[in-house]
Amino acid sequence: MKLLFTVTMASLCSLSSFTFAQAPTLGTAANFVLFSTNGAITNSGISQVTGNVGTNNGSSTGFGNVNGVMHDGDPASAQCAADLLIAYNQLNATVPTSFPAALLGNGQSLNAGVYSIGSAATINLDLILNGQNNASAVFIFKIQGPLSMNAASKIKLTNGAKACNVFWKVEGLVSMAANATMRGTVIANNAAININTGDTLEGRALSTAGAVTTDGVFAYTPIGCGSPVLNGPLAPTLGVAGCYGLFSSNGAVSNSGVTTVTGDIGSNSGTPTGFNAALVTGTIHLVPDNSTAQCANDVNVAYNYLNTLTDDIELLYPAQFGNGLVLTPHTYLLNAATVFTDSLYLNAQGNANAVFVIKINGALSTSTYAKVMLINGAQAKNVYWKIEGAVNINNYSIFKGTIICHNGALGAINTGVSIDGRLLTTNGALTTTAVTVIANTLPANCNAVGIRSFDLENSAIKIYPNPFTDQLTIKTDNTLQNTNAVLTVYNVLGELVLSLSLLKETTIINKLEFASGIYSYKIMDNNKLIQSGRLISQ
Repeated sequence: MKLLFTVTMASLCSLSSFTFAQAPTLGTAANFVLFSTNGAITNSGISQVTGNVGTNNGSSTGFGNVNGVMHDGDPASAQCAADLLIAYNQLNATVPTSFPAALLGNGQSLNAGVYSIGSAATINLDLILNGQNNASAVFIFKIQGPLSMNAASKIKLTNGAKACNVFWKVEGLVSMAANATMRGTVIANNAAININTGDTLEGRALSTAGAVTTDGVFAYTPIGCGSPVLNGPLAPTLGVAGCYGLFSSNGAVSNSGVTTVTGDIGSNSGTPTGFNAALVTGTIHLVPDNSTAQCANDVNVAYNYLNTLTDDIELLYPAQFGNGLVLTPHTYLLNAATVFTDSLYLNAQGNANAVFVIKINGALSTSTYAKVMLINGAQAKNVYWKIEGAVNINNYSIFKGTIICHNGALGAINTGVSIDGRLLTTNGALTTTAVTVIANTLPANCNAVGIRSFDLENSAIKIYPNPFTDQLTIKTDNTLQNTNAVLTVYNVLGELVLSLSLLKETTIINKLEFASGIYSYKIMDNNKLIQSGRLISQ
């Protein structure tokens, strides 16, 4: 009997360290990061906001591009107002389990529970919320007066605590001083919410009746607790276009300066010029061939797919694109010529397969040193840009993803630009100047696709078999005999492995000249490039 009593008490003591607090039902309010049932939503400075923004009675002003939908006085805002009232009433009805002092923080650590403060409250320095390795731990703070956060104060989450399970019900003004970090959903009843310069909000700022103001903040809805996993749209099928780093269906493709390309280079209407075959890991298609014809078709198919995708979010200020904007996996629309300045962050939220599509109905230009940054698992192979017009990527910019330009020149891909993706246009010239292009995740059949161009019936030189195991045969037609045609072969490091004058109609190279691997080659005649491509030694 004594043993049973001891075990029972130990169990009860263990249970007492956890809470059985119930998170409120947010309904559609969960989709909003900033909202007031009755009050203005105002921003100054450059704020980065992910989530819907709106008011059911008033207006939202001063915002730049928002990674969400603006809802002012529409059915969505009316529903949010109704859902917010339900959530407030549920929080108001919770039974407190603890009654802390009005000054929170200063390194204080709290376990999950319902906390009640019967007056105004202040958060200073760090307030630590400890989930105790319970993924469902809920923290509710009921404050019967205003709530203020001192400068640089922070809510920190440890041991599995999640911002989506933290709630602040405040009967008064909520004021965050500069550089503070709030985590959780804040509901101010009949009062305003002020979020100041440098503040971070991982959660929501919702008011039943009061203005919400922000000034140069970083605010985003939390993930988890049943929030949808964002996959973005289905990616387009690139087909043979996936093998190319640079391609125009109808336009000149040219380069100046030292440009390095991984992937094929070609035009379905002419000869690429200015590229050094030793710096191209892929095939330079010197004349339109079966591969370029198929690529032109596949680029058009991919463009049509992207063009008909329904956008999830319209970014309302194309001239202010970038500037630290954070986007999540969606289809985005910018409905005018777009100027990309500084940086853009693509946040996959931990989903490595998430797809981003950015549709620009106009030309695209960038500042110098513009950067596309991939965070939280985002991958360049899952990023697609559909652009209606010319593209100008300025010096030393870093770009991620496949660009499909429609009826516009990829006319100025400038010095020092790095492209982790592809540059493809349906109709227009493509010009590069000392850039690096890496076509990410080349399809498995690219070697075969590239090899087609080596064996054209009209080619002056035929190289076969390719891939080869024993020997390689090079056959020239009569027009190249008794000329100065020279074959040079380079390994993947760009090192010269073979230089050979093609003096005979048939030249045979023994496999012993090559270790197994992939090589690039070029054939020059009187200092003019007449053919280039890739060789595979097995």
